[in-house]
Amino acid sequence: EVDLSLTNRSCGQIIMGISKWVNTIFRSKKAAAATTEVIKGGTTPTSADKKTLSGQKKNGFASEATFETRAFKLHNLEEGPATQVTVTKEDALKYYSQMYMIRRMETAAGNLYKEKTIRGFCHLYSGQEACAVGMRAAMRPEDSCITAYRCHGWTYLMGVSVQGVLSELTGRGGGCAKGKGGSMHMYASQFYGGNGIVGAQVPLGAGIALASQYNGTKGACISLYGDGAANQGQIFEAYNMAYLWKLPCIFVCENNGYGMGTSADRGSCNVNFYSRGDVLPGIWVDGMDVVAVKLATEFAINHVLNIGPVVMEVYTYRYSGHSMSDPGTSYRTREEVQEVRQTRDPITSFKDKIIDAGLVKAEELKTMDNEIKKEIDDATKQAKADSEIGLPELSTDVYSNNLEGEIRGCTPASWLKHSTLKRAVNL
Repeated sequence: EVDLSLTNRSCGQIIMGISKWVNTIFRSKKAAAATTEVIKGGTTPTSADKKTLSGQKKNGFASEATFETRAFKLHNLEEGPATQVTVTKEDALKYYSQMYMIRRMETAAGNLYKEKTIRGFCHLYSGQEACAVGMRAAMRPEDSCITAYRCHGWTYLMGVSVQGVLSELTGRGGGCAKGKGGSMHMYASQFYGGNGIVGAQVPLGAGIALASQYNGTKGACISLYGDGAANQGQIFEAYNMAYLWKLPCIFVCENNGYGMGTSADRGSCNVNFYSRGDVLPGIWVDGMDVVAVKLATEFAINHVLNIGPVVMEVYTYRYSGHSMSDPGTSYRTREEVQEVRQTRDPITSFKDKIIDAGLVKAEELKTMDNEIKKEIDDATKQAKADSEIGLPELSTDVYSNNLEGEIRGCTPASWLKHSTLKRAVNL
């Protein structure tokens, strides 16, 4: 507060004091807006938003910077992940590039659906990019992942090209499953889908972790599901078996606030999903902060490999409807979505942080944005020009070896021979 009674101060000092006071108020309001939570049924973070603490500068720009994340909420854990992380310029560019690539790819997928080039299911990941990118950054080569139907971003991160994803969505032969899987059934090395049945992938993830334990590969499995699937009985069965056998499985609930059109607090009596594993330890993490997700996942991997399974809730938000057939406005307001975009967007927030820390220039990111847009445009054109698969392909990739006999076709009079498994393309 400026004391105007001090007559020995110059007018210049008074003006500077008022300026600092106004700037402090402005920053406080901006910080408060940045931590606003709007998701129904979610948990409200209790600590400050991510801050830049320090940076190692070279030639006027930082080569690395240390950030502080929101506090992690814990269940059955005495200690959790560290809340400070040092990010190099190389990693910062990588995380930003991956998140922006997924955002643009999902935008392209949405446009392809609207023009009816995609004629099947289509569930977009826009808004949740920091979840997948943060977890992928923490994974090692021996670790694996399985998720539900909102899988385009994960498919890309696990090694499939953008064209491989878009061609799969459009049912073309250049897709990662040769056009036969579509939106919900994409696969890659160490990535087991893409699964269309709500919650069914969770016990499969426990099985993948069991295989890793049995074979001694020392790999952890990240088994993802949404808040809408969190009440499935099979999830609690998977918790139980994983705990009894001490499986290296991380059960990740991507809490985006809504299960289809039902808010979390209307569908669950306990919306603290990280605490619902009973004796299993749990971690809550801000899923809009890519480096916080990375820290939590690194902690979880170490825990499951040495102690046992963990439940991790990533608190996030989806911008689009449940699927492309859902406008997403009948159970939430447009103002709610817009507020999240303005105050908590994972890409914009991370972009601002790394620019403020001096890790990158705004012009550098603008150049990257344009390169990614061009790559997406080229991949979209290639996917649309790719050839559709023929009926004989229906009998391929069923078994790893040829079998005697034939497969009945679309009509009683048509029969197709078995064909040897072919390697997926565009990986």
